[in-house]
Amino acid sequence: MSEESKNRSDHQYGTFQGVPTYSQPPAIGFPQPVPPPGVAEPSAPPPPPPQYYAHGYQAVPGYAVAEGTPIRERRLPCCGIGLGWFLFIVGFFLAAVPWYVGFFLLLCARVDYREKPGYIACTIAAVLATIAIILGVTRGMDD
Repeated sequence: MSEESKNRSDHQYGTFQGVPTYSQPPAIGFPQPVPPPGVAEPSAPPPPPPQYYAHGYQAVPGYAVAEGTPIRERRLPCCGIGLGWFLFIVGFFLAAVPWYVGFFLLLCARVDYREKPGYIACTIAAVLATIAIILGVTRGMDD
């Protein structure tokens, strides 16, 4: 009985110590794929473990981390939302005219990549407004 209580005192309550003869280190990083059964010969040795980043956790092994001073980009106009989104919002109040301005700016000028979604929203709104205007004008022609 004393030998059994001695073995119990070696382990903490609620912890799993594993098999004492198992000496493989715990896996680090993402799970690695295993080849399907029958592809590799059973007598072939397992592949070596991948090399890990020694200075901490690296999300994707093999990709370098860009270090240095970050590039500061200029601030967008119109309170930081950009001219494209400003024209899109104002277009609701000024009879869709700013949407056409945004459409022509997208076609004819070089725009910042951060402002392009606003100009594309203006283009979609201008096309829908044109369709609505054409349908509204032609609907009154039947009378």
